[in-house]
Amino acid sequence: MTEPAAPLLETASWGRRVLALLVDWFASILVVSLFVPVFGTTGGPGSFYTLLVFVVESALLTATVGGSFGKIATRLRVVRVDGGGNVDLLRSFARAIGVALVIPPLVFRPDRRGLHDVLAGTATVTLDVARSPRS
Repeated sequence: MTEPAAPLLETASWGRRVLALLVDWFASILVVSLFVPVFGTTGGPGSFYTLLVFVVESALLTATVGGSFGKIATRLRVVRVDGGGNVDLLRSFARAIGVALVIPPLVFRPDRRGLHDVLAGTATVTLDVARSPRS
């Protein structure tokens, strides 16, 4: 006998996810610009540090509070698909690195879960979906 399929989660819209990504990226730029020149330079260390701050911020906040700064601001959360709940730190870092690689978020399934979410076993949902009990 096969296991019943996990209940499908209603994933968040692309618009809100892109907005959350932009909020995260600009926040990372602002943090890095306090220490390293970011504006007016192309390919300098500021670009690498911005990406590093983005990955660390996204992973740590996702593992601790359920979403990055941008996701919290746009009322989104990242949950595990195998029962909801918080994402552990390892999955959170794997997911953040996948987003930073750019291609995984562009490859997605019909349920709007990108390759980074599929590999990490996560889904990006609205706050209402995250709070609702799963049956």
